[in-house]
Amino acid sequence: MNELSPHSYQKVWKGAMILTIAGILTKILSAAYRVPFQNIVGDVGFYIYQQVYPFFGVAIILSTYGFPVVISKVIAEHPEEVREQAARKIRWVSFFFLTLLGMIFFLLLYVGAPHVAALMGDIELAILIKIVAFSFLLLPLVSVWRGSFQGLGEMAPTAVSQVSEQLIRVATILVLSYLLVNAGFSLYEVGAGAIFGSVAGGFAAVLVLLAFYQKRKRGQRLSVAPSNLLPSSKSIIKVLLLQGFTICISSLLLILFQMVDAFTIYAWLVEAGVDAQSAKELKGVYDRGQPLIQLGTVVATAFSLSLVPYIILSKGKEEEVKEKISLSIRVSIGVGAGAAVGLAWLIKPVNTMLFSNENGYQVLLVLGLSILFCSIALTGAAILQGLGNPYLPAFFVGMGIGMKYWLNVILIPSYSTMGAAVSTLLAFAFVAIMMVLSLKRKTGTSIFERMPTIPLLVSIAMMSASLAIYLLLTDSFIGDSRTLATAQSILGVAIGGTVYLLILIKNHFFTKEELLLLPFGKKLVKIVKL
Repeated sequence: MNELSPHSYQKVWKGAMILTIAGILTKILSAAYRVPFQNIVGDVGFYIYQQVYPFFGVAIILSTYGFPVVISKVIAEHPEEVREQAARKIRWVSFFFLTLLGMIFFLLLYVGAPHVAALMGDIELAILIKIVAFSFLLLPLVSVWRGSFQGLGEMAPTAVSQVSEQLIRVATILVLSYLLVNAGFSLYEVGAGAIFGSVAGGFAAVLVLLAFYQKRKRGQRLSVAPSNLLPSSKSIIKVLLLQGFTICISSLLLILFQMVDAFTIYAWLVEAGVDAQSAKELKGVYDRGQPLIQLGTVVATAFSLSLVPYIILSKGKEEEVKEKISLSIRVSIGVGAGAAVGLAWLIKPVNTMLFSNENGYQVLLVLGLSILFCSIALTGAAILQGLGNPYLPAFFVGMGIGMKYWLNVILIPSYSTMGAAVSTLLAFAFVAIMMVLSLKRKTGTSIFERMPTIPLLVSIAMMSASLAIYLLLTDSFIGDSRTLATAQSILGVAIGGTVYLLILIKNHFFTKEELLLLPFGKKLVKIVKL
């Protein structure tokens, strides 16, 4: 294996940072737009959109974190002198294979829309499912171009296309929803407009990538490489088939849990005797938890996943790998626990601030606790993949989905959406535990032996005490005012976050050397010196 030159190393690192920043931006946008969208369409309108969204989410993740990563990996493995020619062949083979795959998904959803809607218990969703089916027709172009650019070391096209896709998508969804609601269209028609907005974002990504491709093509010199140096079509298809889904399975974790809920909650509530309108409202309120989990997880994993490149670069240095793995998991626990417990204390005002009322805050409190385990699971999956074990995370996620479905079967008929929230929490906890145990088995890293448990518990206790006192002093002034609830939430986050972070760092949950490896590490080290 060739060592990277300092220049090549810098280029790879810069490219990784570009994609990381673009990924964080798109994830924040993907979670944040749902708040104004819910405010426009209400809980029932939110239920309608969230029932169909998981299908679109699968298409987005496959075309962002799945197939492009596999294609780029296959291209990058070729020597530089034949890489351009190899990329050309890989593009064409991948395009034909993914076109076939996209057509299969499209036909299954488009033709099977009435059947899928019936399984969800709401036949009116069929038109939305037909619209979302078109997103799979964009899968080949987006995946192949992104993968090709990444494999050739150009990360900007992927990053720009991701951000453009999300911006166009969010803008179209919000504008169309607002116009359709004000024009008096039904909520299902508004939902169809929102799904169309999602597909429009995919078209924007295609146009951006086409522009980059045309620009690159103009300055490209074609040459012919010996056929024995190029990959076979069979090997390309085999890698796409085996790794295309598994490599992005951790990113699919949240989406697939949402899909289980889409097929179970509403249908089983109606079967249990809840009237259709109330069941839709209950599911819509439950779905408020999705952006909360997503935003909380993005914050937690933004820190922990920043350490994964250090782990990959430390391969072969056993003790160093163990230390970095331990630190990554500790960061996900430290930040995830703070976010989960802090949100639990502030869930009433946060619910009112974001969604206009307190409805379902108990369910959202339980869902919010999932942030901790989801953060650990996603960090563990990224480390295992980075160490060359892509199939283990996929296996654990599959087990988690099975557990989520089984718990929904048991809990929803008796406990309604609270049962679904508990099943989400327990299934995430199961996946997180399996990831951590697998890391210990593979690397010998014992996370909890290195875990400063007392500083963590003291920090949680002090944050909880400060927020309890804060809420006791301010609750009587808030009433039903959304404006006051917003002020209470923002100030509460500032108080809770500051207390938690100060005590966690002052009590040496992380060493100074460890803090320097994290984003804003130099500023965090200053807290230790205070």
